Formats: sequence, C-alpha cells, structure tokens
Amino acid sequence: MTVDIIERTARSAGIGTAELTDLLADVSAYVAGPGERWAERIERTGEVPEELWTELRERGYLSLAAPVEYGGRGVSFPQWMQLMEIFAQSHGSLRMIVHVVNGTWRAMDEFATPEQRARFVLPSIEGRIKVAFTLTEPGAGSGADIRATVERSGDHYLLSGVKHLITFGVRCDHWLVTARLAGSSGHEGTVALMVPRDSAGVTVLDTSETMGVTGTDHAHLTFDRTPVPVANRLGEEGLGLAVALGGFLTPSRISVAMSCVGLARRAQELAVNYARERTTFGKPLTSRQAIQFMLAENEAEIEAAKQLVLHGARAWEDGDPAAAMLSSMAKMIAVDMLGRVTDKALQIHGGSGYWKTSPIERVYRDARAQRFEEGTNEAQKSVVFREMQARWEGAR
Repeated sequence: MTVDIIERTARSAGIGTAELTDLLADVSAYVAGPGERWAERIERTGEVPEELWTELRERGYLSLAAPVEYGGRGVSFPQWMQLMEIFAQSHGSLRMIVHVVNGTWRAMDEFATPEQRARFVLPSIEGRIKVAFTLTEPGAGSGADIRATVERSGDHYLLSGVKHLITFGVRCDHWLVTARLAGSSGHEGTVALMVPRDSAGVTVLDTSETMGVTGTDHAHLTFDRTPVPVANRLGEEGLGLAVALGGFLTPSRISVAMSCVGLARRAQELAVNYARERTTFGKPLTSRQAIQFMLAENEAEIEAAKQLVLHGARAWEDGDPAAAMLSSMAKMIAVDMLGRVTDKALQIHGGSGYWKTSPIERVYRDARAQRFEEGTNEAQKSVVFREMQARWEGAR
C-alpha cells in the first residue's frame, strides 16, 4: 500500500445492504457462540488472554470501521453502530476491545502526516500495535482542565504528569497522550503525543481489579520528564484537545451509547426468557401484569435510545456541527436507560439473578461501567448546555 498518497476527504459511504446483512449475521453468531465461551473463560480466570485479541483481529473485527484503502472493511459509521449493538451483547471486555481499536485509529488519522499514518494508523488497524487513549487524570477534569505538561527540549518534548483509568494502558504499545505546554491554559497549548510504551521515565501501575468488565487492563501512569520525539506529535501545538475530543470522544460517545443499547437488549432478552420459563402458582411470570409492564417499558426505552444514537451517528457521518451535542445527548439518555432496564431485568429474575451463575448478574455489573465511560452524565450535560448556549448567542 502506498501510504503517502492516501488522503481522507470524506467519511465512508459504507457497504451494500446484502454485505451488511451477512456481516451482522456473522457477528451475531460469533457473539452467541465463541463470544460466550470467551466470556465464561474471562470470568473464571479474571484475564483477557492475548488469544482473544488475535482471534478478533483474524476475523477482521478490529478493522471493521476503517476505510478499505487502509485495509479495513469500510462500513459507514451508522453501519458500525449496528454492529456495535451486537458486540455489546457479549462480554464487556470483548466489546471494549472492539470498540477501542475501531476508534483510536480515527483520532490519529485526522491529524497524522503520511509518515505518522504509516507508523501508527495502519499498524493499529492491522492489529500490529495497540494504542491506548490517554486523557483522564486523577487530579483534574477530562478536557481543558488537564494538568500533564510538556517542555520543548530540542527535537523532543519532556512529558510530566499523571494519568489514570487508562484502558489497555498496561498492555499497549503506545499511549496517545494529551498534555499541554508548560504555562499554557484552556485549549491553547494542548498537544497530542504518541508515547512509546518503553519510554524512559514512565511508571506503570496495573489497576485492573474492577467491579465489571472483568479482564480489561487499566493503568495508572506517572510520567517524569519522559522524552517524546516532536515527530510523534499529532497535529500542531494547540490542537491536542481537538485530537482527543473531536477525533475520538465525539464518535466514541456515540459508540458507547450504542453499547448501552446493545447491553440493554441483552438484559431484556434474558429477562423475557426467564419470565416465560419461570412459573408461580401455576402460571408463567409473563402472565403477571407487573412483569408485562416492566418488559414493555424496557422495550420502549431501548428503542427510543437506539433511535437517538443512530441520529447522532448519521450527524457525525455527515459532518453536522450538532454531532458533538448529539453524542452527549445520546450517551446521557442511553446510559440512564441502561440503568433502568438492567435493574428491572434483575428484579424480574428475583433472587436467582443475584448469583454469579446467572448471566444477568454479569450484565448488571458491566452496565455500571457505562455510567462513566467517555465521561459521566454530568459531563455530558455540561456539553449539551454549552452547545445550547452557543446557539442562543449565535441567534442574537
């Protein structure tokens, strides 16, 4: 592939209906079969083995959202959301791998030079390197409040600061780090750097013991004047948050929102099956009006959230300026929906759903992680209000 002549001027038009139908069926079969066997292994061992990464790569699942000219499948973003809905019905860590790998390349690509595209973007899509998105800090809010700093020293930056809750931050090959020039504030002076995993002056603490999404590694990172080549900077100085927010977080929030829809769909499926099979006083639970109402409410909420997510996906695909606000709206609505749906689904199972032998127990734990993945609902509400306020000012 001649990397230096590739220019991304438009987002993918997607694949044909027949091809998409076959792909959806393929992913559905995988999630229901091998995916469930992986889920059992991960829950039993507490680890995601490298073999799962290899299998997902070999099946082409880690490059579905990438363009054909990059070696990807070339699905459009709304089509990718249909696939994400299915992946989200699998184990939380499997979904996390597919979600992150199909998203980080996009943040890099928008700002990459041809040389950087060859070094970072294409290898990520091909599964030859793992890239961890590295924004969140323990002592600051995500976004313009970041505290990690860099100082220019010849052809290197010296990076200092702390990052935490970094998904795949332990096993990655590069961290995509957002920091700021020392002395700068706000959006100005922010930089996005590709930091090699073996760089000097980095302390990596594995913090992977979580309530749900078992097996996904998370890292607490401390950088102490870590040297990073200036050639590893994506975009110009001052565009670090543009890489992080527009290139990754906006589409990723839409993707997480669809993950909520998919996981809610799985919870609903489990609840329906249980209610149809469980009998009390000689009648199935589905004959009880209280259960009927719970299931009906769940179904309506899932569909409503799904349509908002797809609306946001189409807006992002079309380059609509409203995409950022819609992504936060979708994530905000979908995550609240997921909480209500999984709570009712567990209630329908009664006490038996509280035991680890019941699939709904894992779904319930995994669902809680969505409340803060790609920003809490409080952060989403701030984004929505800020966009609303901008519209008011623009209308004056």
